[in-house]
Amino acid sequence: MQQNLQKYIINNLYFCDVKQPVRLKTITEFHQFRGLSKPEHPLISVIDYSTIRNLSENTELSWILDFYSISIKRTSNTQIRYGQQKYDFDEGVMFFMAPGQVFSITANPDSTIQHSGWILLIHPDFLWNTSLAKTIKQYAYFDYAVNEALFLSEKEETLIHAIVQNIQQEYHSNIDQFSQNIIISQIETLLNYAERFYQRQFITRKITNHKILDSLENLLTDYFNHEDLITKGLPTVQYIAHELNVSPSYLTGLLKVLTGQNTQQHIHEKLIEKAKEKLSTTQLSVGEIAYELGFEHPQSFSKLFKSKTNLSPLEFRQSFN
Repeated sequence: MQQNLQKYIINNLYFCDVKQPVRLKTITEFHQFRGLSKPEHPLISVIDYSTIRNLSENTELSWILDFYSISIKRTSNTQIRYGQQKYDFDEGVMFFMAPGQVFSITANPDSTIQHSGWILLIHPDFLWNTSLAKTIKQYAYFDYAVNEALFLSEKEETLIHAIVQNIQQEYHSNIDQFSQNIIISQIETLLNYAERFYQRQFITRKITNHKILDSLENLLTDYFNHEDLITKGLPTVQYIAHELNVSPSYLTGLLKVLTGQNTQQHIHEKLIEKAKEKLSTTQLSVGEIAYELGFEHPQSFSKLFKSKTNLSPLEFRQSFN
């Protein structure tokens, strides 16, 4: 059965132009697919990238994993694609994949491919009945892959590598009643450090991030200046993120670090700014202004306005008289 599975994967990923991603359900299947020996533990594995089978020429690999993947990888002459974004991995970056995400690699057929680094695979079943089973979903950077990988300093990479080595040594040892808890604690430490490093990256990569802030400001200004808000309604976080070509979680994480506000708060801030303009420069009623700004019910507009300004719309208008 295993031989049939391996033959299927090879035929569909190594010797044809892949149109649809192939789903790998287990870590054992991943090992077979990459030409590796059977994993020592069926639910968790640390793999040295230098041992992974190289891509064949003129091939694009595309697959979906049913488990978590965390890695630091340097790969020459290869591009990694997440969604619409491509990354050149010659420099080496850290990236994260949650179960169900599509991942693909395109090889340069004219060059020799060389891998270095490691990949940590964690099946959700390994987290079963632990606190991490729920909290791992709170690490939003598993959704960042379509937008921004994590670039580590040499010191940061050394720290992360040491944690991964501890995980590997633990499951290499004789498994006992303490093993799972020890490994889980190491994974949590790794994830917490990664979150810290992402926050640092948001702050230090000012030019790129400020472009997103500028684009957000322009997008919201244009949106609230349109005359069809009555039919369009208020912009959603999902709509704003889509227009900026980022994920909602990535955008909110970035904004929280740079401005202290999430995406919804930025939408409300621009909305109140536009409402103040209409209240102070037009004779429109509060209800008319509410409808023009995309509210179905004027009461909802008045409630939001007062929560943001400590004044009702009428009280704000009267302050100009």
